[in-house]
Amino acid sequence: MAGLTVESDDAYLWLEDLDGADAARWVRDRNAETVAALTGGEAFEALRAELRQVLDADDRIPYPGWRGDHLYYNFWTDAARPRGVWRRTTLEQYRRPEPEWDVLLDLDALAAEEGENWVWGGATVLRPGYGRALLSLSRGGGDAVVVREFDLDRRVFVEDGFTLPEAKSDVGWIDADQIYVATDFGPGSLTSSGYPRVVKRWRRGTPLAEAETVHEGHADDVAVWASHDPTPGFERDFVGRRLDFFRSEQHLLTATGERIPVAVPEDAGWDVHREWLLVRPRSPWAVGGVTHPAGALLATRFDAFLAGEREMTVLFRPDDRTALSGWSWTRNRLMLATLVDVKSRLEVLTPDGEGWRREALPGVPEFDHSEVVDTDPDNDDAYLLASEGFLQPATLRLGQVGGAVETLKRAPASFDADGLAVRQFFATSADGTRVPYFVVGDADAPAGPTLLTGYGGFEIPLTPHYSGVIGRGWLARGGTYVV
Repeated sequence: MAGLTVESDDAYLWLEDLDGADAARWVRDRNAETVAALTGGEAFEALRAELRQVLDADDRIPYPGWRGDHLYYNFWTDAARPRGVWRRTTLEQYRRPEPEWDVLLDLDALAAEEGENWVWGGATVLRPGYGRALLSLSRGGGDAVVVREFDLDRRVFVEDGFTLPEAKSDVGWIDADQIYVATDFGPGSLTSSGYPRVVKRWRRGTPLAEAETVHEGHADDVAVWASHDPTPGFERDFVGRRLDFFRSEQHLLTATGERIPVAVPEDAGWDVHREWLLVRPRSPWAVGGVTHPAGALLATRFDAFLAGEREMTVLFRPDDRTALSGWSWTRNRLMLATLVDVKSRLEVLTPDGEGWRREALPGVPEFDHSEVVDTDPDNDDAYLLASEGFLQPATLRLGQVGGAVETLKRAPASFDADGLAVRQFFATSADGTRVPYFVVGDADAPAGPTLLTGYGGFEIPLTPHYSGVIGRGWLARGGTYVV
């Protein structure tokens, strides 16, 4: 309203200026007070040394990802290499206690050579072929990254390859000579969130300024994106807009440039694998004469869905105790991860022509939290499975759906868990919801200092996990830990 002055009694409203000098100075002063109060003395120095041993340990499991021919890729940091190295090895080598790693990029050496504070931002590897990658490097760990093309065979950056200056970019391979690129193309090309509003197809050897626009969003979107699925026989291109953090709009992009809507609800998660479309609605969805609840997982044939058919098969339906935590495709099967009272359960679903056959995944510990680290949907039904608990260090297993399960790595214990136990209880909220929580510690000892932690945002659960820092710094000193 014109002429209206709003008064506030909030004496700290000036702290809302996150980039302001006064707010930054206030934060530095409060941090200094905290450091002065909690640090110093022999006890603190001894504890810090113990926790550094945990954080810098080189006997941690080097969790890998597959990139063609089952090569095991890993990004690794330790005390000697704080910025990290990107490396790979074979399965035969990975099985050994100390594998021989083929180092592709030493980020500490690169930072020293170029005089930059490089932080690893990830790699997008070309499929198929796996001979090139688009590497993202940030200065100091920010959202803005520099993108450079990297030759995986020669272990060098590609001269005159695909490169982008520092920006909040999103890139992906189409083929060896084309990529999708969403970046800062100049005035008007970003959303109000500071992310790309325009995505283009960029051909090798041509200026970025000549790249062809394939999709545009609105200024008030979060961002736009484009992707290419190179699966033989199912090659597809998709474009979309992220309307906010929970809603999106997506289209199949044809070779002629036509955009065919993938008409799932805006707030639904979705996934296309070969002939299948998976949909996970975030709110109740009435489709095909049936209303499916929020949190369900539905399957249908992708081409039939585009043609207007709406017959959905229910692969998962939530209840008061059970929620879907994720899924992973192998070449021929779907691995489903659910949480029952925040305890993990994994199943394998196989389409057999008349429906989906369901069976439990073997080799999954009963009381630890387990999750699929990676699969290789291009080639076979292999999977990597990681399991850990509050008192149980991590174990990494290699399995083949319907076949043997092999233990590849076991992490050593970081603290003495003798006499400690994990118990689960439930607190009943005002609306009757039973909220599960874990209590970790000496069940026979009198109540003592308790560290209580919880989280409830963004649909992210806190699951059982092994922490050498909490173990050494708290549990081993008589504390109780509640999640």
